Parts: sequence; C-alpha cells; structure tokens
Amino acid sequence: MNIAIKEMQINEEIRDSEIRVVTGDGEVLGLMSAEEALKIAEERNLDLVKIAPQAKPPVCKIMDYGKYRFEMTKREKEAKKNQRVIEIKEIRLSLNIDTHDFETKVNHAKKFLESGNKVKVSIRFRGREMAHPENGLVTMSKFSEACQDFSSVEKPAKLEGRSMMMFLAPKAKK
Repeated sequence: MNIAIKEMQINEEIRDSEIRVVTGDGEVLGLMSAEEALKIAEERNLDLVKIAPQAKPPVCKIMDYGKYRFEMTKREKEAKKNQRVIEIKEIRLSLNIDTHDFETKVNHAKKFLESGNKVKVSIRFRGREMAHPENGLVTMSKFSEACQDFSSVEKPAKLEGRSMMMFLAPKAKK
C-alpha cells in the first residue's frame, strides 16, 4: 500500500558515513555522521528519517516518524475519497425505434452524462436488418444530434459484427 514509506530508512537503518541533517522546522543542522545525528534525534525523543537518499550527501530529517506516517495515510485516504470512478452506461436502440421511445432514451443518456458517466449507444441488427447498416448510421447520427448540447462523440458509430456502437462523453463544464 505505502510503497514510499516502506522505502524510507529510519534511525539505525541509516548507515551513510556523512549525512546532511534538517530538523522538522526546516532548520539545517549541517553535515555530520549518522551516529551524531541519531544521538541528537534521541535527545529530542524523535526519529532520524532519510528523506532524500539520492542526494549527495543524503538528506535526513529529525521528526516524529509515527506522526508522519499517520498523516500520510490520512492524506492517501482523503485522496481516495475524492476520486471519482467514471462508469460506462449502455443505451440500446433498435433500428425502427419510435419517436417517444427515442426521446426517452435521449433523456436517459442526458441523465447519465450529467452525472459524469460515459454512454455507450448500441444498435443490435437482427435478421435482414444487416442488409441495411446505413439505417443504423442514420439512427445513431440522429441520437448524437439530440445529445449534442450536453455530450460530445468520443468514438463515432462503427459496425462490429451484428451491432453498431458509438461512445458519448460528457461535455466539459465551462
């Protein structure tokens, strides 16, 4: 889970001969050996944490490591809570859809798009309908025109096997 925290070296794990030491307040204590820095940290009842191992010499910070880890996990939970998963909702049309049914499907698409989801619009061709895929294209373009105020076409209508699909994405809010 916390890869960055697991990589950090603390206290006795720091074996470098010379390190640059910084306090929690940002005060620079300068260059010293790891043993000296560890003594200073123990006097203050804090931990010595290597925060920049790639630097020359490595930078270590004197701080309360437990409190630091707690705040990092708290931040990660907060970031996770604020994430939004975009779902793909599907709307199925038929080749000879009636006007009221069509309007109902447009309203459903509008509701899905306004809540931030993407919409997959599909038409399934049955039997002899496969002879006229251009009719499906007409229905799809009519649907995308009806939804153009609140969506943009992410992937245009494309025939795959016996079904035609098109993807709509919500328009960016200005």
